[in-house]
Amino acid sequence: MRIRIATRKSALALWQAEHVASMLGGLSGVADVELVPLSTRGDEVLDRSLQKIGGKGLFIKELEVAMRDGRADIAVHSMKDVPAEMPEGFVLAAMLERANPADALVSVDGRKLADLPDGACVGSSSLRRQAQLKALRPDLHVAPVRGNVNTRLAKLDDGDFDALVLAAAGLERLGFSERISEHFKPAQMLPAAGQGVVGIECRKENTPLRKMLLELEHAETRQRTQAEREVARALQADCQSPLASFAELQDGVLRLAALVASPDGRKVIRETLTRDANEPEALGAEVATSLLNQGAGELLATT
Repeated sequence: MRIRIATRKSALALWQAEHVASMLGGLSGVADVELVPLSTRGDEVLDRSLQKIGGKGLFIKELEVAMRDGRADIAVHSMKDVPAEMPEGFVLAAMLERANPADALVSVDGRKLADLPDGACVGSSSLRRQAQLKALRPDLHVAPVRGNVNTRLAKLDDGDFDALVLAAAGLERLGFSERISEHFKPAQMLPAAGQGVVGIECRKENTPLRKMLLELEHAETRQRTQAEREVARALQADCQSPLASFAELQDGVLRLAALVASPDGRKVIRETLTRDANEPEALGAEVATSLLNQGAGELLATT
């Protein structure tokens, strides 16, 4: 079988696609793997926020079009960029073992968050990160920053910011681990649903391919990610909402923590519940219901 992988052109997206390609190359029945790099609207429009141009789904739409048109067989995504509702005809056929799910602070001189000066400028375009940063340090000035990891780090080095908040997994995958000043613990900054997870999408009707991709599936990662994504789906939130969810699995029990916040961090609604690991979506729905009962719907409606 020949497999063509649709991918964005950023260094991180290419790393992920090449990582999947190397795993596919080790499977019996795979004769050839080819990357199909594509430019997406989310990558091209950098002068406006993602909320204003359509959300993170813009990073994957062109990849799905390529699969629908027969130019690619699968697409590789960072799961935190994938909308909670999958489009008709597509499935997430496999999720790889989760990498570091944490958010990370990268500062000019290696300072941790507590050591940044009053009024320091921290770059982040994520409302989720913005809200939690402001809850931890109300004095901070959080400014939007778009572009790939390399572009954002260059802006930091040029003096545009005192620090950035980025996904630790992306920094580590690209060899920038030494740039990390601090890894945030979940109690400090709850990650986005699916952060650190690489997912493989394909057309639902391609049964032979889906069966082959299952060989790359990591069951624990799937359970954790399903629980996290269900919170967003049940709340009808998107990838840019000030919503965080993070599941941990131990001894067959899933523990799911989630929060909804105002962008300024002044109001934060939290919930943590547990359930059998075989019921991840039921757990996500239960957490979402609790958040709604505490006023999450009204909070999300104001963002």
